[in-house]
Amino acid sequence: MTPRLRTVLLAGGGGGARLARGFYGLVSEANTLVLTNPGDDFEHLGLLVCPDTDSVLYAVADAIDAKRGWGRERESWSVLAEVERLGGASWFQLGDRDIALHLLRRVGLDAGQSLACVTADLAERLGIQALQIVPATEQPVRTILTTGEGDLDFQSYFVGRKCEPKVESLQFQGAAEATPAPDLLTFLKAGCDAVILGPSNPYLSLAPMLAISGIVEALGNAAPVMAVAPIVDGAAVKGPLAKLMTDRGLEPTALSWVDEMKTLYPGLIDLWVLDSRDQEAAEVLRLRGDRVLVCDTMMTDTTQKIALASQLIEEVKRFV
Repeated sequence: MTPRLRTVLLAGGGGGARLARGFYGLVSEANTLVLTNPGDDFEHLGLLVCPDTDSVLYAVADAIDAKRGWGRERESWSVLAEVERLGGASWFQLGDRDIALHLLRRVGLDAGQSLACVTADLAERLGIQALQIVPATEQPVRTILTTGEGDLDFQSYFVGRKCEPKVESLQFQGAAEATPAPDLLTFLKAGCDAVILGPSNPYLSLAPMLAISGIVEALGNAAPVMAVAPIVDGAAVKGPLAKLMTDRGLEPTALSWVDEMKTLYPGLIDLWVLDSRDQEAAEVLRLRGDRVLVCDTMMTDTTQKIALASQLIEEVKRFV
């Protein structure tokens, strides 16, 4: 019997969560650890909310609201409505089923469990098996955006201001003092065939994880690194990436994304994965000497999510 490949997937935001669901459909072929972004985490109404981690949990469990791309399917909003009626903070939408998960997270953390242990427990409660979902660190890391309106934490920018202010710079508070998740280091020590950067926002979803002290070195030294483009045919698949690139004076194209990733993480990425709509960009990269995989990266249903994960696994086998 052929041994399963060992892969690490960095999953932030909607694209990373969808790809995590694809790898979950291939657990017989790949033993995958999914690393989630802590930069969006924040305390709200006494609860620790972990939006990117929860999106991965819900997506893998087929419990995510597919239309919104976040939160629970078949959600209700009675608690939020009552919070608003009583004059509480209602600007951040927490549905009733979502709140249940946050309550259980709070119970676990208050009992002294690590965030990784609590996340594993929540995954099990959601029926997820044979896939490790691990927050990138146990220490708090928070994304702060410097804008023309001052410094904003991620949720204030993303939800409160709907990504309107121009972003001048980013910082990841706590990242320099944080250490990579112990489960990640244990996984890498046991052997790793590939690290995959999901099709996630490089500034808001991947950067908070890669800013954690020592994590780039740990990943880069462990295995070849593949990066899946979050830009397809000149547009961000989802979220504010195109606006952030424009704020930085960049065109929102696959080529610009590659160049920006090379600037941010020199020498880290061994293979670029572009959508078939960006064939011309792929040819330019090949002429530069870059290794490129072109395939359908638009994961609109479960079959396509698994298909993309399968193509990545086949590419990993060429490295092994």
